[in-house]
Amino acid sequence: MFDVLGQTPLWTGLTTAASWGFIGAGALLCVIGGIGMLRLPDLYTRVHAASVADTGGMLLIFIGLMIQAGLGLVTLKLALIVMFLLITSPTATHALARAARQDGVDPVIDDDDDDRGRAR
Repeated sequence: MFDVLGQTPLWTGLTTAASWGFIGAGALLCVIGGIGMLRLPDLYTRVHAASVADTGGMLLIFIGLMIQAGLGLVTLKLALIVMFLLITSPTATHALARAARQDGVDPVIDDDDDDRGRAR
């Protein structure tokens, strides 16, 4: 009835709930990043929102997938994909922002808050 590893229905239910929780949180973070892409004023803030939300959402989704996969070769492959994405996503974001800056795209600066950095 149970595996050799001694997985009870309670343990299976807990791991399933935890994995779907991580996957749902990651998907929500990706949606929030997409909303930020639509709402933010310039390229630099949009790239920042997309990078942070995409990296965090991807990490949470892959953690959920690793929990569902259990220990094995699939989990190792997922971990390698995570390591690759953790290296390439920030690098690509930096390259995009740097290319835009070198091309003359200036960030939007809000002049309404002149006393942002001053003590009151």
